[in-house]
Amino acid sequence: MSCAAAGKFVTRRAHFFAPPGPVAPGMAIGLLGGSFNPAHEGHRHVSDVALKRLGLDYVWWLVSPQNPLKPVAGMAPLEERLGYARAIARHPRIVVTDIENALRTRYTIDTVKLLRRRFPQIHFVWLMGSDNLESFDRWRNWQAIAAQLPIAVVIRPGTALAPLKSRAGGRFRHNRVASPKGFAWAQPPALIVLDGPRNAASATLIRAANAPREALVSARPAC
Repeated sequence: MSCAAAGKFVTRRAHFFAPPGPVAPGMAIGLLGGSFNPAHEGHRHVSDVALKRLGLDYVWWLVSPQNPLKPVAGMAPLEERLGYARAIARHPRIVVTDIENALRTRYTIDTVKLLRRRFPQIHFVWLMGSDNLESFDRWRNWQAIAAQLPIAVVIRPGTALAPLKSRAGGRFRHNRVASPKGFAWAQPPALIVLDGPRNAASATLIRAANAPREALVSARPAC
């Protein structure tokens, strides 16, 4: 495919897909991306904190077909992860979507650019736990992501120092915003750290806890 043809394809993708939830000019919407393998109360906690503290209208959970930083082995099917995420979300203002599958985007930077192009009237905020901030510098074009939209970091147990010690935290230390009021309208790069009661739920721990049971089931002789 030529560069011109590729550019036209991207433009078509940016204009011909329906929003996964309600949209209206001036809305503030948080984006929480990830494998959700599986979704857990930690995802819900990050979303709840962002909705309340930042005054967001909605949070969209972007369930990735395949996180480039995660192994394919052990990744549950997309439909299974979507279903479980919807069961965990349990909130009228959390929208679970596989929009990255529809857009055929693999990297966050591409997803963000297409969403901003498709919905220029929406104020998007990227949401992440402090555990993800530790590895944010491994994401493709991570500094370009921060230049696209404000980033809100919710502190998670065990990684409270990530905003101070991580490479990304250091890179954006001069872009820290103290007050959550109006943060969704902040000019990027802008970083805010939200702390309070913490939720220790982890997809890794959930998978580890389920592993013995799954191994036992697989070892049972067929009838």
